[in-house]
Amino acid sequence: MNFLRRRLSDSSFVANLPNGYMPDLQRPDSSTSSPASPATERRHPQPLAASFSSPGSSLFSSFPSSMRPSPQAPSGPTEPPVPSTPVVQRPRILLVIDDAHTDWAKYFHGKKVDGEVEIRVEQAEFSELNLAACVTGGCMVDVHVVRNGTKVVRSFKPDFLLVRQHAYSMALGEDYRSLVIGLQYGGLPAVNSLYSVYNFCSKPWVFSQLIKIFHTLGPEKFPLVEQTFFPNHKPMQAEQFLLSLQNKDLSPPRPLPQSPYPPRDWERDTELSAETQLLRAP
Repeated sequence: MNFLRRRLSDSSFVANLPNGYMPDLQRPDSSTSSPASPATERRHPQPLAASFSSPGSSLFSSFPSSMRPSPQAPSGPTEPPVPSTPVVQRPRILLVIDDAHTDWAKYFHGKKVDGEVEIRVEQAEFSELNLAACVTGGCMVDVHVVRNGTKVVRSFKPDFLLVRQHAYSMALGEDYRSLVIGLQYGGLPAVNSLYSVYNFCSKPWVFSQLIKIFHTLGPEKFPLVEQTFFPNHKPMQAEQFLLSLQNKDLSPPRPLPQSPYPPRDWERDTELSAETQLLRAP
């Protein structure tokens, strides 16, 4: 930078410049002095900002105005900006599995997700549902409803699930665990979770989870009713037989009292009744 400053301050260099090029440097300046020696510059260093500003300002100001970029006005008539069309998002479908005693649509009426996306409620019972689930396509649900004596089928792809009905019952034809498996297969988020819904289909399985809490916290903090589990009825009958033996008196049975009448001959009575019937026959 010192070399450039000394070069630009040299009168012979400025005199050899063409006319109109760097006019700021071609002006006579009485304050310009001969370049200082390097030893003097080392003893009196100039500030860095001054060394950058003075040559740079004269250098950029010397460019002719024709070389500076000027803003160009747009050619031709300008069109007014077109307003962007708002993107209408499809409503989110909430599938509620419950009986008809509770109308869940009124609880979600006017509600929106993030204040923008509407919520559409589809309510049905387990007995009215059928579905198909795949790995990439999610879960497609069919609802079979009878309206005015006509069977109507509605098909849709739910975004969320609310389960308010038991998926398993001891009654005939009320085992809907296959539907719970299909909803889980389709990756449908739910409240309560489908994992808990499927676990609650078996009461002994739920009680086994309570036993874990019982052993962790202790009987004082988490008491449980004593129960016994049998995989089927056979060991249950054997256990009941052993308990009955423990409660009974195992002494030899007492002899039955003797009847004052002689024992009856059943074979002789049968023969007499047959002869009597033959004699009475016409």
